[in-house]
Amino acid sequence: MPAVKPKFAIGQLVHHRLFDYRGVVVDVDATFSLSDVWYDQVAKSRPPKDAPWYRVLVGGAMHETYVAERNLEEDRVGSPIEHPLLGHFFDSFEDGHYVRNRALN
Repeated sequence: MPAVKPKFAIGQLVHHRLFDYRGVVVDVDATFSLSDVWYDQVAKSRPPKDAPWYRVLVGGAMHETYVAERNLEEDRVGSPIEHPLLGHFFDSFEDGHYVRNRALN
């Protein structure tokens, strides 16, 4: 079965449907890539493992999350978020999304 094309891209603002927070995508996995132990302990809604998952910096917080695509929707606010790691991943905020102009190590 071919991989599903991710709905969201790196730098895109998203909104978590269940936990009502805004964030920015910093990485995309075509399918779930953490351990089964993590999934059993954290992914209580049992989202599909064979669909895209996203690493998201949580706006106004110090942490990041790993989120199944079905729990995310496009952010409707469009304004920047605050997170201490933004500068590590992105250089600027333009037209409602974060931009990376350099390669990450």
